[in-house]
Amino acid sequence: MSRGISHAAYKPVGVLLGIAAGAVAGTVFRQVWKVTAGDGEAPSATDEDRRWGEILAAAALQGAIFAVVRAAVDRGGAVGVRRLTGRWPN
Repeated sequence: MSRGISHAAYKPVGVLLGIAAGAVAGTVFRQVWKVTAGDGEAPSATDEDRRWGEILAAAALQGAIFAVVRAAVDRGGAVGVRRLTGRWPN
């Protein structure tokens, strides 16, 4: 299979996996926040009742979780496309 076809085959897969990764990352973050902070809801950046440190810690944790989940999902999707097409998507 040509390189263009394997890349084209990965595009819709990548979009769907990106949406799924965002949903999974959000769920994981909410669960981790409940355990680590003992609070049911993560702070919003505009929540005036929360301290800077708490808001920045929540944002850093959320970003780290999202990045790890997204990388794992992207890598898994690329491996799946290679198995189907015989080529690694770029």
